Amino acid sequence: MVSKIISSIIAITTTLSYFFGSTPPKSYYHSLFISPSLSNNESISHHLYTLTRRPHLAGSEANAEAASYVLSTLSNNQIKSHLAEYAVLLTYPDSRSLTLIRPSPEPPISFTLRQEVYEGDPYADVADQVEPTFHAYAKSGAVKGPVAYVNYGRVEDYTKLKEMGINVSGAIVLARYGEIYRGDIVENAYDAGAIGVLIYTDRKDFGGVKWFPDDKWMPPSGVQVGTVLNGVGDPTTPGWPSSIEGCERLSNEEVEEGGNVPLIPSLPISGADGEEILRSIGGVVANDSWQGDKNAPVYRVGPGPGIIDLSYKAKQVISTIQNVIGIIEGAEEPDRFVLLGNHRDAWTFGGADPNSGTAALLEVADRLEKLQKRGWKPRRTIIFCNWDAEEYGLVGSTEWVEENREMLASKAVAYLNVDVAVSGAEFQASATPQLDQLITETTKLVQDPNNSSQTVYELWVQNTDRPQVNIGRLGGRGSDYGAFVQHIGVPSTDIYFGNGYPVYHSMYDDFVWMSNFGDPTFRRHQAAASIWGLVVLQLADEEILPFSYDSYVQELQKGAEDLNTELSDKSISLNPLLKSIGKMGKAVMQINNEIKEIKETKGWAFMWKTQPWKVREINDRLMMAERALTDRDGLPGRSWYKHLIYAPSKHNDYGSKCFPGIDDAVENAKSLNSEDSWHSVQHEIWRVSRVVMQSSLVLRGELT
Repeated sequence: MVSKIISSIIAITTTLSYFFGSTPPKSYYHSLFISPSLSNNESISHHLYTLTRRPHLAGSEANAEAASYVLSTLSNNQIKSHLAEYAVLLTYPDSRSLTLIRPSPEPPISFTLRQEVYEGDPYADVADQVEPTFHAYAKSGAVKGPVAYVNYGRVEDYTKLKEMGINVSGAIVLARYGEIYRGDIVENAYDAGAIGVLIYTDRKDFGGVKWFPDDKWMPPSGVQVGTVLNGVGDPTTPGWPSSIEGCERLSNEEVEEGGNVPLIPSLPISGADGEEILRSIGGVVANDSWQGDKNAPVYRVGPGPGIIDLSYKAKQVISTIQNVIGIIEGAEEPDRFVLLGNHRDAWTFGGADPNSGTAALLEVADRLEKLQKRGWKPRRTIIFCNWDAEEYGLVGSTEWVEENREMLASKAVAYLNVDVAVSGAEFQASATPQLDQLITETTKLVQDPNNSSQTVYELWVQNTDRPQVNIGRLGGRGSDYGAFVQHIGVPSTDIYFGNGYPVYHSMYDDFVWMSNFGDPTFRRHQAAASIWGLVVLQLADEEILPFSYDSYVQELQKGAEDLNTELSDKSISLNPLLKSIGKMGKAVMQINNEIKEIKETKGWAFMWKTQPWKVREINDRLMMAERALTDRDGLPGRSWYKHLIYAPSKHNDYGSKCFPGIDDAVENAKSLNSEDSWHSVQHEIWRVSRVVMQSSLVLRGELT
């Protein structure tokens, strides 16, 4: 149904253009972009197959070859492209060992720490190119001690252990993946006095009765690897770019003192190894929510009597990484940038993470080249960004943003991210709030890849428990939007199909898994490319930027209401914040009325001919209002994070709350309960109120 409507629009527009001899309007090209005639699921499948033929970890030869493939594909699509290279600190495993010493008479177990190939595995010939399982930036060291089970390793899990009278000081803790970022698992363990950390994939969260290649679930030997860096970018160049020609760098000692790398060793292990260790743990039985599935052994918290002997040694290397940058220059506003990005590097083969996104990126490039052949030129400049070393800690995107910070701060309209484009059927989106409406309306134009009789929007609504879609926020440190939103304040989005997947960051995330379970027809990839590219086109081509700050005001109001509930029994005033939000609401009404008046009374064509500066000025106000929500001093103790509305939670880099600085101060005050700590809460409220006021002034476009 959707495709028939699009085809009708294209036919009518083409006919009118033929009779009147005019260039088709931008809307014609937008409809053409999402038409079946321009999309190609076979091409997407080919891109993904090519990109995932070998493991391609950042800094490897295979990843450089993947960069060349992306570069040549963009260039072949008439997109002017180049490499932006950086010299960054990466780590790799040099040696590792893990032994479980069980109570007598049971003999010790030395774990192989190996992910197993399966019968008929088409990648068996290159399996030895997969790096041994490790945590990037993990501390080298050898530790030995009783093992304790700590559930997901969250702050609240350690609080529960303390209530139970369990002390993990001097122990090696065993935590299961899920709920929080693995780097925070290690940091929380260190804060609790542990001397080492093991993180395993529990069957309850990642397993099934059958597993890959027979089903989508993680095999017993599967291991989720990943970084444990608690920062972003190259840790030796915090806040400035790692120039390939040479730059100032911190020493290893200074990096450790900076607090972003772990201070105790850690290792990821398989579900099978995790269960074996759990069988050696005695003591108090963990509560029901801490237990595994029905086939798992009884989980006890220990510590001991099982003893873990863990040794890990890392290789630290200054490696060259390569971002691929492609540019389609705007015809009318070349100094305004609409950026779309995806990372290329993978822990192993990258079938879903990240190369489903890379394949979608190349599909967008292919379709835009076809539009250019038909006469389309974007109003604003479109920039393709294919990042490197994202898996190590958003390294490639962070270094590029730090190097181009002033240019981007003055010229970037929006950044549109896709990481894992497809890992399942459900559509998901996160964004800064002024882009909510644009994403929602775009999904109403794209056919649901699972059901041709409805749109992606209708699919999206079905997957929520509310009458409207649920758009997440970009406060977490989950992908390459981080530097754009949290460091320089650029409006951003992140879209994908799926809701997590069991073989994440393991050797089994390959083309076979995707073609059997993730997206057998590759139509979800097509839909992801359609939504992504159409949002790009509307931001690049619309005379007035399709931003709606009404959602932002609503978001701020909800955040203030939540704060009011949390602080109702404290002597804290929210009046400064409430007043600034009220003024922002009035500023949004004002700019909305200005836009409405121009559309209704004079029209854009008239305005561009008579007062082009007015349209430009309105767009600048819409674009720069997000920048105004940043503060040059950043968050207390985390100065790189400049955005005072969205940033990672202090104890979970994957999660976030509105007003992160206030949230951090409240948590600290609850712990200390001192006059100074509650004064800090009030100070953070004032800080947020000031940036909201600045954003209001920008939207108004008037000096005080």
